[in-house]
Amino acid sequence: MKKAVLLTSIFFFCLSSFSRQAQSETVIPMQNTAEAPEKPVTEIYCGKKIVDRYRYMENLKDPLVLQWFKTQEESARSVMENIPGRKSLIEKMQDFDSRRSSKVYNLVITDNDRYFYLKRTPSDETGKLYYREGYSGDERLLLDPSQLSKKGTGNYVVSNISPDDDGSKVAISVAADGSEDDIVMIMNVKTGALYPEKIDRCRFASPSWLPDGTAFLYNRLNKGMQGDIDIQKNSRVYLHMVGTDPSTDREIFSGATNPDMNIRPEDIPFVHYDKDSAHLFAFIQNVDRRLFVYYAPVSELTADRISWKKLFTPEDNIHDFSVTETDLYLYTPDNAPNFKVLKTSLLQPDISNAETVIAEHPDAVLTSFTITSKGIFYTQSKNGVEVEFFRLRTGKNKAEKIKLPFKAGTLHLTGKGFRFPEAWVVISGWGSDYKRYRYDEKSGSFIYETLSSPAEYPEYEDLIVDEVMVPSHDGVKVPLSLIYKKGLKKDGKNPVLFYGYGAYGKSLRPFFSPSFLLWTHKGGILAVAHVRGGGELGNAWHKAGMKSTKPNTWKDLISCTEYIIKNNYSTPDLIAINSASAGGILVGKAMTDRPDLFAAVIPQVGAMNPLRGEETPNGPVNAPEFGTVKDSLECLALIEMDPYLSITDGVRYPAALVTAGLNDPRVIAWQPAKFAARLQSATASQRPVLFYPDFQSGHGIGDTKTRQFESLADVLSFAFWQTGHKEFQPEKQ
Repeated sequence: MKKAVLLTSIFFFCLSSFSRQAQSETVIPMQNTAEAPEKPVTEIYCGKKIVDRYRYMENLKDPLVLQWFKTQEESARSVMENIPGRKSLIEKMQDFDSRRSSKVYNLVITDNDRYFYLKRTPSDETGKLYYREGYSGDERLLLDPSQLSKKGTGNYVVSNISPDDDGSKVAISVAADGSEDDIVMIMNVKTGALYPEKIDRCRFASPSWLPDGTAFLYNRLNKGMQGDIDIQKNSRVYLHMVGTDPSTDREIFSGATNPDMNIRPEDIPFVHYDKDSAHLFAFIQNVDRRLFVYYAPVSELTADRISWKKLFTPEDNIHDFSVTETDLYLYTPDNAPNFKVLKTSLLQPDISNAETVIAEHPDAVLTSFTITSKGIFYTQSKNGVEVEFFRLRTGKNKAEKIKLPFKAGTLHLTGKGFRFPEAWVVISGWGSDYKRYRYDEKSGSFIYETLSSPAEYPEYEDLIVDEVMVPSHDGVKVPLSLIYKKGLKKDGKNPVLFYGYGAYGKSLRPFFSPSFLLWTHKGGILAVAHVRGGGELGNAWHKAGMKSTKPNTWKDLISCTEYIIKNNYSTPDLIAINSASAGGILVGKAMTDRPDLFAAVIPQVGAMNPLRGEETPNGPVNAPEFGTVKDSLECLALIEMDPYLSITDGVRYPAALVTAGLNDPRVIAWQPAKFAARLQSATASQRPVLFYPDFQSGHGIGDTKTRQFESLADVLSFAFWQTGHKEFQPEKQ
C-alpha cells in the first residue's frame, strides 16, 4: 500500500521495557507555589468574547516566560524524583530491558532481500543502523548515531531508513533532541562511506529513490528557526542527484511550480516514485485522511515541467491505494464505513465504476491489505481489539481465513509487492509480545522470523483482559479494554489508569509494553478507552469525534469512567487519566467537565488550547481534523473542545502532571504551559499541579531509552501517588 505521510500529532507510547525494590519513605518537597502572573487579552471569536489570561506565554523567547518555565521544571523534577517507588519503577524497566539481548525495529527489506533495520541492545540509548543479506545473513553495523552526538551538540537518533532498490545505497535521516528536523545523509553500503552532502530541514517523509539509485525525491522546509510560525509553510519537493551540492537541487513539486493546483501554504507536498508502475505519485497532504494525488510517468522528470494528471481528490474519498503495472487498488469508506477495496485501471481510472475486490464487512473494519504474486492478503478488526487474517487467491472470488499462530489483537502486514510471494505479519496482544512471521504459501504455515531476541515476562502470565462495550451518553456503545492481574477483587478499591486518544481515525489496538503493564503488576487496572475520533469502529467512528462532534470523544471517556465506578472496579479517588498530543483534548475536557470523577490527570505534550492552534507552526495543517476559526461553526467547536478555556476558578480539580517539550514541532510548548498556569491559579483542591517543560526533548519521538523510562515512570508514579498506592506515598510530616 502506498500510504500518504499523514502529518498528525500522533500519540507517543513508550513501548520499551521497565523494576522494583524496597525503598525507604521520603518527604516530597512542596511544589513551588509561585503562580504565573495573569495578563488578560480579550478577543471576539465567532461572536463570543474570549478572555485569554496567559496569552503572553505564546512568546517563548520572552525571558520572563522562559524563567517561569525553568522554575516550573526544577520544581516538578524535585517533586517527581522524590516520589517513593518511582526509582524502583525505573529499575524494573531496566531489568525488563536487560532480558532481551537486542531489540530490532524499523525494518526495511529490498526486492533483492537486503535487510536494513535499527537495533538496540541493553547498553544502547538509541537504535543503531544495521544491514544483512537476507534473514539469516551476517549482520553489519552501518551507523551508530551516538557518534554523531559526540561530534556536535544534541542526542541524535535515526528517524528514517531509505535504501535504494538494490540496497547499494541508503539514505539515513537523523534528528537531534526530539526536534524531528531531519538531516539526510547518504551511505555507500558496500564501503560504509558517507557521501559528502548533508541535506537539512527534511522533516516530512523519507526520500523516495529513482530506479537507477543515482537520485531521490524529498520534501524540504524553508529556512527558519524552531517554533517560527511559518516554518512548515510552503515546503517543496526537490530532486537530488547523489554526490552533488543540495543547493543545486531541482525543485519538482510545490505551490510555486504548480500554481494551478492551488496548493495551500500549510499543505505538505511529497512525490513518491513507484517502480512497479514506473510512475511518480504527487501527494498534497494534510491530516485529512482522504488523499489528493496527481501522477505522471517517471519519464516526465526529463521534461522542463512535469505534466501531472489528477488521480483522485478528497471528494473521491480514497484513504489509501496500491498499484501494479496496470491496475489501481483503492482503499475507501465510500458507501462502506468499515472500508472496502476497489480495482480500476491505472492508466484510465474510473472510480465510479470500479470493481469491488474486497467487500465491506458489516461487523469488522478492513484495516490493511497487501498485494503479492499469489493474491491479496488483508486484515479485519473487530472493535479495534480482535484481528483476523485473510487471503484472496488470484482468480478467486472468495477469501480464505488463515489461522494465526496465536490469538492477536494487532497485526502489521507487509510484503514486497505484486511480483513477489512473500507476506509477513507482526502480531501482538495486550499480554503477548510482538512476534514476526513469514507466511509460507506452499505449506500454508507461518515461519517464525523475529529479528529481536526473545524475552520472558513471567510477571504477566496471569493477566486477565476484559473487552466490554460501554453505553455512552447517547446510547452508542464504546469498546473498553480492561487489563489486570488474575485474582483482582471488584471491591471498589483498585487504582485505575485510563488511556485513550480519539483523533485522526487512529486506533488504539492491543500493544505489549512490559513497562506500561507495571501498572497491573502493582495491582492496578489498565483501562484503554476506544473513544470516538479514533478508527476502531471504522470511518464513521472517526467522523463522530471530530470538529463539531468532538464532544463525543471526552463524553465517551466519562461514560467509561462511570462504568468502572458503577461496576465496583474502583472509585473516583482511585482513577487517573492519561493521554498525549491530540489526546490532551480528551483528558483535559474530561477533567474540566467532570472533575469529581478523577484523582489525577496527566496530559503529555498535549494540545490544550486548540482555539489558538492555527497560531502554531503545526496548527494549520491540522484544521481538517479539529476545525478552523475562519468557519463560524468550526470556531464554536474549537471553543467547546478547548481544555484551557474550560477551566473555572474555585473548582476542586484533580491533581495534574502536565508536560511539554521545548523542541516539539507538533504541539508547541506554550499550549500545555498556558493550561498548567491556568489550572494552578484556578484549582481549589490543594492537589499538586506540576508543569514539567523538557528543554532537551520534543514530542517524545526520538527520545533516548533512559528518557523514555523516566517519562513513563513519571506517569505511573504520579498516578500511583495520587490514587493512594502505599508504595508511592511520602512520609507523613
